[in-house]
Amino acid sequence: MRSRWARRVLAVLALVAVTATGITIGTLLGARGGSDVGPFRVAFQLSPSTDGGSEIAIPPLGSLFLDSHDGPVRLTVRLDSLDQRRTEALLDDPAGLARAGATAPEDLRDALVRLGLRTLGVSVLASMLLAGLAFRSVRRVAWSGGLALLVTGGALGTAALTVRPQALAEPRYEGLLINAPALIGDAQRIADDYTRYAEQLQRLVGNVGKLYTTVSTLPIYQAAPDTTRILHVSDLHLNPAAWPVIRTVVEQYDIDLVIDTGDITDWGSEPETTYVSMIGQLEAPYVYIRGNHDSPRTAAAVASQPNAVVLDDSVTTIAGVTIAGIADPRFTPDKQAEEAGPWEEPATTVEGTGTQLATTIRALDQPVDIALVHDPASAPGLNGTVPLVLAGHTHQREVTSLPPNGEVVTRLAVQGSTGGAGLRGLEGDEPMPLAMSVLYLGADNRLQAYDDIRVGGTGMAQVSLNRKVVDDTAPADPAAPSVSPAAASEAPAGN
Repeated sequence: MRSRWARRVLAVLALVAVTATGITIGTLLGARGGSDVGPFRVAFQLSPSTDGGSEIAIPPLGSLFLDSHDGPVRLTVRLDSLDQRRTEALLDDPAGLARAGATAPEDLRDALVRLGLRTLGVSVLASMLLAGLAFRSVRRVAWSGGLALLVTGGALGTAALTVRPQALAEPRYEGLLINAPALIGDAQRIADDYTRYAEQLQRLVGNVGKLYTTVSTLPIYQAAPDTTRILHVSDLHLNPAAWPVIRTVVEQYDIDLVIDTGDITDWGSEPETTYVSMIGQLEAPYVYIRGNHDSPRTAAAVASQPNAVVLDDSVTTIAGVTIAGIADPRFTPDKQAEEAGPWEEPATTVEGTGTQLATTIRALDQPVDIALVHDPASAPGLNGTVPLVLAGHTHQREVTSLPPNGEVVTRLAVQGSTGGAGLRGLEGDEPMPLAMSVLYLGADNRLQAYDDIRVGGTGMAQVSLNRKVVDDTAPADPAAPSVSPAAASEAPAGN
């Protein structure tokens, strides 16, 4: 009798072991899949867990962890890629973004239901196949399949019945997103603001195309055939909305050269380097200097783009314009961040950076037309050395004439944030507008005029353009900005 019970116990344990193995194999094979949600390709995966919950991976920013449910199943959601064709289709369709936002919850729910059914089916099938190979008994195969159905279905059912929607308001951050609470403030308010911002994006991008028509009707300055057009951008801060606008301006204005005065990223880390790949899609050369939010790794990623030139106490000539530039000596996000690469304390100050670049320029056998620094505090060291210094950093547009210092009058043009200050730009009542400028250089490579472009924030759906014609005969006033709008145009909303 004892031997018979021992055999039964062993048979049950063997059945449980085979079923558990089948469930494990079925989970590995079937508990993963992908689905299109709006312009994103989203990957889903279920895995065994003791405490449940969900992870939402958002490359390159990091991950959000949600206490979304209980049970022995963990859900991982990863935004794998952004389909450019579908993205452009959404932007071109006035109702596209709104429709994508409305259907996203249903798309996600359907994808999760399919994932659960596939996991259940593959786990049961794998368990039955293993039981058939191990026992060669129809009865035990049926028992194994039923047990797999009970265990897998119970685990999925427990997760579904314990879902906590309120967990979305209490995420835990990792990776770059660990800085999100301090950076962007209240998560719910930012989410609401960004939703409104995204709803206007397709209108904003479309309205940029109207700038070219506006420029052609401005009577104050007519560009000569030999005019060089330069687009000055700065402080993109990882905002993906900046690239469609930059690309549109490059095409509409027939830009000869794009100049970026730094802070293209926020933390200078390896995941952020994927953001700069959009540079290679611009049909214009791209000259860049590193800002205080960019690391050497960031600069290397920019330099790897086929149309990009990175300057660091060096000079280049593009489109007939000679440009000198130097990187910001600081790295303020985290000097100890391993992912940003090795970093040493700066050998010079911000002010000394301008003086260092001026020494390099004076050692040349040719004049330099434009000097690039990230922080305008570096500009005084270049006074009298070059006619034009471009900078960023402050997120405020300002053009000033530096005090006379020799024969060359130096004008300093500080750019606003082309990325609308990134996530920080959403902290206020209205997102910060995207700012950029088109510089018109004459045959002598001197600044003749410039157009300041601002792509408006939430609810504004407008593009404004302020033109200023440079008058080198006017007395310099270093205390006051020389920007006074000569013309402005607002693109009508809805276009």
